[in-house]
Amino acid sequence: MTFFDLQAASVSLGVGSLVWVEDPELAWLDGEVVEVNGDTIKVACTSGKTVVVKGSNVYPKDAEAPPCGVDDMTKLAYLHEPGVLQNLRSRYDMNEIYTYTGSILIAVNPFTRLPHLYDNHMMAQYKGAAFGELSPHPFAVADAAYRLMMNEKISQSILVSGESGAGKTESTKLLMRYLAYMGGRSVAEGRTVEQQVLESNPVLEAFGNAKTVRNNNSSRFGKFVEIQFDQRGRISGAAIRTYLLERSRVCQVSDPERNYHCFYMLCAAPAEDVQRFKLGNARTFHYLNQSNCYELEGVDDSKEYIATRKAMDIVGISSDEQEGIFRVVAAILHLGNIEFKKGKETDSSEPKDEKSRFHLRTAAELFMCDEKALEDSLCKRIIVTRDETITKCLDPHSATLSRDALAKIVYSRLFDWLVDNINCSIGQDPDSKCLIGVLDIYGFESFNTNSFEQFCINLTNEKLQQHFNQHVFKMEQEEYTKEEIDWSYIDFVDNKDVLELIEKKPGGIIALLDEACMFPRSTHETFSQKLYQTFKNHKRFSKPKLSRTDFTICHYAGDVTYQTDLFLDKNKDYVVAEHQALLSASNCSFVAGLFPPLSEESSKSSKFSSIGSRFKQQLQALLETLSVTEPHYIRCVKPNNLLKPAIFENKNVLQQLRCGGVMEAIRISCAGYPTKKPFDEFIDRFGILAPEVLDGSSDEVAACKRLLEKVGLKGYQIGKTKVFLRAGQMADLDARRSEVLGRSASIIQRKVRSYLSRRSFISLRHSAIQLQAACRGQLARKVYESMRREASALRIQKDLRMFLARKAYKELCSSALCIQRGMRGLAARNELRFRRQTRAAIVIQSQCRKYLAHLHYMRLKKAAITTQCAWRGRVARKELRKLKMAAKETGALQAAKNKLEKQVEELTWRLQLEKRMRADLEEAKTQENAKLQSALQEVQLEFKETKELLMKEREVAKRAAEQIPVIQEVSVIDHAMLDKLTAENEKLKSLVSSLEKRIDETQKKYEETNKLSEERLKQALEADQKIVQLKTAMQRLEEKFSDVESENQILRQQALLKTPVKRIADILSTPEKSQGLENGHHLSEENGANEPMSAMPIKEVETDSDSKMRKSHIERQYDDIDALIKCVSKDIGFSQGKPVAAFTIYKCLLQWKSFEAERTSVFDRLIQMIGSAIENQDNNDHMAYWLSNTSTLLFLLQKSLTSTGAAGAAPRRKPPPTSLFGRMAMGFRSSPSAYLAAPPFEVVRQVEAKYPALLFKQQLTAYVEKIYGIVRDNLKKELTPLLSLCIQAPRTSKGTALRSGRSFGKDSPSSHWQSIIECLNTLLCTFKENFVPPILVEKIFTQTFSYINVQLFNSLLLRRECCTFSNGEYVKSGLAELELWCAQAKEEYAGSSWDELKHIRQAVGFLVIHQKYRISYDEITNDLCPILSVQQLYRICTLYWDSNYNTRSVSPDVISSMRVLMTEDSNNAVSSSFLLDENSSIPFSVDDLSNSLQEKDFTDVKPAEELLDNSAFQFLQE
Repeated sequence: MTFFDLQAASVSLGVGSLVWVEDPELAWLDGEVVEVNGDTIKVACTSGKTVVVKGSNVYPKDAEAPPCGVDDMTKLAYLHEPGVLQNLRSRYDMNEIYTYTGSILIAVNPFTRLPHLYDNHMMAQYKGAAFGELSPHPFAVADAAYRLMMNEKISQSILVSGESGAGKTESTKLLMRYLAYMGGRSVAEGRTVEQQVLESNPVLEAFGNAKTVRNNNSSRFGKFVEIQFDQRGRISGAAIRTYLLERSRVCQVSDPERNYHCFYMLCAAPAEDVQRFKLGNARTFHYLNQSNCYELEGVDDSKEYIATRKAMDIVGISSDEQEGIFRVVAAILHLGNIEFKKGKETDSSEPKDEKSRFHLRTAAELFMCDEKALEDSLCKRIIVTRDETITKCLDPHSATLSRDALAKIVYSRLFDWLVDNINCSIGQDPDSKCLIGVLDIYGFESFNTNSFEQFCINLTNEKLQQHFNQHVFKMEQEEYTKEEIDWSYIDFVDNKDVLELIEKKPGGIIALLDEACMFPRSTHETFSQKLYQTFKNHKRFSKPKLSRTDFTICHYAGDVTYQTDLFLDKNKDYVVAEHQALLSASNCSFVAGLFPPLSEESSKSSKFSSIGSRFKQQLQALLETLSVTEPHYIRCVKPNNLLKPAIFENKNVLQQLRCGGVMEAIRISCAGYPTKKPFDEFIDRFGILAPEVLDGSSDEVAACKRLLEKVGLKGYQIGKTKVFLRAGQMADLDARRSEVLGRSASIIQRKVRSYLSRRSFISLRHSAIQLQAACRGQLARKVYESMRREASALRIQKDLRMFLARKAYKELCSSALCIQRGMRGLAARNELRFRRQTRAAIVIQSQCRKYLAHLHYMRLKKAAITTQCAWRGRVARKELRKLKMAAKETGALQAAKNKLEKQVEELTWRLQLEKRMRADLEEAKTQENAKLQSALQEVQLEFKETKELLMKEREVAKRAAEQIPVIQEVSVIDHAMLDKLTAENEKLKSLVSSLEKRIDETQKKYEETNKLSEERLKQALEADQKIVQLKTAMQRLEEKFSDVESENQILRQQALLKTPVKRIADILSTPEKSQGLENGHHLSEENGANEPMSAMPIKEVETDSDSKMRKSHIERQYDDIDALIKCVSKDIGFSQGKPVAAFTIYKCLLQWKSFEAERTSVFDRLIQMIGSAIENQDNNDHMAYWLSNTSTLLFLLQKSLTSTGAAGAAPRRKPPPTSLFGRMAMGFRSSPSAYLAAPPFEVVRQVEAKYPALLFKQQLTAYVEKIYGIVRDNLKKELTPLLSLCIQAPRTSKGTALRSGRSFGKDSPSSHWQSIIECLNTLLCTFKENFVPPILVEKIFTQTFSYINVQLFNSLLLRRECCTFSNGEYVKSGLAELELWCAQAKEEYAGSSWDELKHIRQAVGFLVIHQKYRISYDEITNDLCPILSVQQLYRICTLYWDSNYNTRSVSPDVISSMRVLMTEDSNNAVSSSFLLDENSSIPFSVDDLSNSLQEKDFTDVKPAEELLDNSAFQFLQE
């Protein structure tokens, strides 16, 4: 009985219990117990099936297991096969392909691309993280191995195993990528060690991989990659060790498998290669046509051939060596087609036919050896005795074996050569003390037909499983020791008896096989009988009933039946001396290199060697290597045999778990204490069994002990942090808990039903009373309504009769009054209209005549002015051309100046004349507008008078109508008067319309006049601009004239220098000329290129006093620079909120004219000073001071410097000295009166910069960016440990709110967030004290908040314990603190920092929603989390869990929708990534900085006081 059976048998199940039952198709089904009859249990499965099983075959199911599974299966409440299988399936459905079982990583092949799991950002997340802290991943295993190697100085090994197609090779590549990332070796010969190892994979796969029944690219050899490290943990070398190459596959292939890929690649090579090696279709070669599979789906062998050749080039295999490799491969194919027949002599053989002769000849040509010697080595053997040498002929069967032996040994040597060459290319470190080895080896195999290869592979896995079992048991012991519990009586099952059965000496299966191979007449039947006799009583060995030659071994993963038909042939490994001698003498250096010459004794004899023995030796060497390292395990699982995604076959996976030893590890765990629960989780789950033991208790350990004693459980152990339960005890506790919950549920149901019944009765009674009251009220309302309608009808009739009589009277009276008013008004209006029309016609005629005359005058005036302007412009242009021509001569410049002055005076006079004319025009326009306005007012006045007259007439008519009775006036109708009034009314209407038209015309004229005045004003402004331009041109001419005068003076001085030495000395003795030479020493530098001879007399006549004076000046200049550097390197503070150091540097550089120097060292000195000042990068106060100074100095340079040619429009001045010290000398030699007479000093002014100044600006920009990055990174370093504390979910307990007596210690939830706020406030105060530009402060905090967003959000997606409701509330409170800080810091410094937290804000907002299962996918993406991607939402929804309030995640329909969208985007690597990337770029430019500092005024900045005492820096006081 196994441990699982014991666990199942010890479970007490009742009706309603959730269980697992075994199923022949799906392996395990979950269901609910509906009936218990003694030992039999009736179970209703969730699939709809009802089964009756024995109680010993049923396993309990955890009802509280999370639907998305657990990342470490040791956390499962029930550690058994169905629990493990269901956990893997649940995680696989969510694309969580990695799961821990303790320290073992189980990797389920997704058969689809998941690039977001393996990018550099993911590697950075796992770097330094504790094992188990993040989600399971190969990077976590590699990081644990690397950290253990560095801390303990012990070599590590990572064993990757699994069956073909499970993803072992891909996992190995990921491990090597991460180790190379951690090792960080620099590039060697263009490639890193990891790249070189990975580039060797195509070569090794071409020659070591083949198609098998279960995988199209199965590795038929074991690979152990050693990555070597130096003392600092950096990669120093690597080596690839290969083990257990399946040599027999070269000659024997089973259907539907294939031989090694290289044979098919060579047959599909380009035509020239095929012809050179005399190859053809793969179906024509014996070594390839033993199987009907020649091509692989989706694989083009011709392209693979080219890719393999390129890979060989990359790993350093030359073209000649490649030619030799494929020559050998082609020769092996031709060897396989050589067939033999009986020869002429007895027991002899020879090639069968001409076809065999052809292949023999071709093989000899390819080996570059003698054809006859090759035939003799295959058909004959030389036996050396003491007296003579005997040549023995071989029969056709033996010759065939000799041919196959030659093919296998050649291929084996070729593969070994490839591995050795790749190792040489990679390079190894002989001084390395620590290494990490990655083992990629084939897993346990069990087919319908199992031959010698499966026997050797399963022996390997048995040995590795023994190593694995010892490691797992060791880990269990370490945990028990760490928890200080008693484990001495625990034992585990070992597979030592199987290993002794196979490899024991003498008497093991391999020893008996070698013995059978030594005897020529042995067959597989005799070998099988020998096995039956030897091991008939062995419990691990059995004989199948229906076979006479097969045997069965009970391995750890199950029983495997082996067929012995080809055991003897595949085990034989001849080392034939004839083959060695033949190929070592080959004319091909490559072939001869594969077979180096042997000693004379070994060359004269043939020696038999066993593949099984060699296999066992290699395996022993591998285990010896592993035994000196600390192992780590990765078990790869293939979820289905269709090699397609989203298919999980339970039986297939379960078999692989057994073969991979995972179930064996679980059995070992079950032998001890399979259930390990932390104290708080144990109390939360089982506290309801004995609530009284928890009241007033503050000690979890004591509470757990009393609880276990109360329930009467035996055999458990109490550790330091966990409760350890034996197999079955967890189910027993759950059963008792279910009983308590069931009783509680019955009480709750009874109370609820009573409450519902009473509530229904009260509601029914209340409804009856309401109905009765409503009926009575309705009857009363109907009686009242009838009475009310009768009274209303009487009232309506009375009022209607009164209204009709009154209406008839009012209509008659109104008609009479209207007729009288109309007739009288008509007569008055006609008269008024006639008078107004007459007066308006007179006014219009006068205004029209005036307007036409004025319009004619204005047109004539405008034409005259236009003609005059055009003529004057033409004359001015002619004069300008003459002036330009005259300006070329020096003598004409003064005349041009005078002419220009006259022109300016004339233009000024004309401008004044134009202004006077414009004033007159404005005055005339004003008068005309006044006249029009007065006319308009008169018309309006007349209209008003007429209106008043009309109103008066109406009032008179109304009074008359009131005095005369109505009946008398009705009959009086004066038709003449009515016609007269009608005519007068029409006249008045026409007069009003004409006045309105006149007003509109007047307004149009006014608008035209305004436009004309604006045009003339524009012309006047253009004239002003032209005058300004002419003045500017005149100033340029004056400057040019002064330049010419200075050049004439210089020429006169040069003429004086050409006089005799004595005369020159006399001239130089005068103070005026001495001062002129002193100030003009730069002439030799500037004119040296054009007049080299003019510099010679200066050197000849230079006296000692001059040289001393010049040296003193240079020394003083150096002293001044040193003084400046010494002063500004100190912290000299700020003045008026501006940095004094930056202002002082800028002012000195301006005074010394360093920006215009072509060669200077002052900029280099300043850069060195800044670099030395910021060496202490940890002091944020110091870095902020220099950030303020460098940014301000950069702003001043940005505003001042212009490159050569940029200021072409500026006036050209006298050429200054080009050297820095020449310019400084000019400043030093100037007299104090020159300073007094100079114009006021401009703080920021434009200068034409040379290359050194522009280079200095670029270097200063780089330093500003560097200091900015240092300050930002320092803040991130301070925040990182605080964020890691904030990321951890707050430790809560369900029972805390229910039991006031339980209060365990917790940290303050806001203390970590307050620490972050303090860090931000401290840095902000530092920035303000050092007057750092606000734009830099804003960018630093914006990037910092982006970093906080990335860290919090990524940790939320990587840690399942963070995706909880309580953690969402915790993080939300911290985000509220950050929002408050942003509001207090104001937008000037915080900027858009709060917006950078959008990802974590939306994620946290989603976590704290109570009813997530009611939310649709559209509501999530459009309203709640619009910024999050589908992958991120899917990750959060699947990781979410709530242990406090038991709130559920989103509905399964939403999860399905997300999964469909993720599948559609699976080919897009960018969209598949769910982690955020950190932005570490520089988010501002020099222009941004310059624009933000535009408002600064430096006129009130005080320079450094230390320099003011120095007389050379008196200019700073200006």
